[in-house]
Amino acid sequence: VQLVESGGGSAQPGGSLRLSCAASGFTFSNYAMSWARQAPGKGLEWVATVYNDGRRTSYLDPVKGRFTISRDNAKNYLYLQMNDLKPEDTALYVCAQERPPFVSGRHVLDYPGQGTQVTVSS
Repeated sequence: VQLVESGGGSAQPGGSLRLSCAASGFTFSNYAMSWARQAPGKGLEWVATVYNDGRRTSYLDPVKGRFTISRDNAKNYLYLQMNDLKPEDTALYVCAQERPPFVSGRHVLDYPGQGTQVTVSS
């Protein structure tokens, strides 16, 4: 299993970034996939999940309405569109596979990538 994130960078408050995650080494369409983040000095925090069919999603409350998770099962890609960014969104963002069987509200993240840094400041 390999997950490689890209698309991070610097943004001003209110700005937008789109993260991508290229997946390989497993049958991507069989797994729910998630984004998580780790802010400096803090633990890993789950951010969003998309079910394997791409139709159902769930989000951490502080990012609801600002972030959108999606996937392209034909291309084996996971995405995170981040709008209205806030300084508290600053973190290393990783994509990961949800360990099956995936149960809503319970997140066991396997094979996190190396991550892509997002920094939000004015």
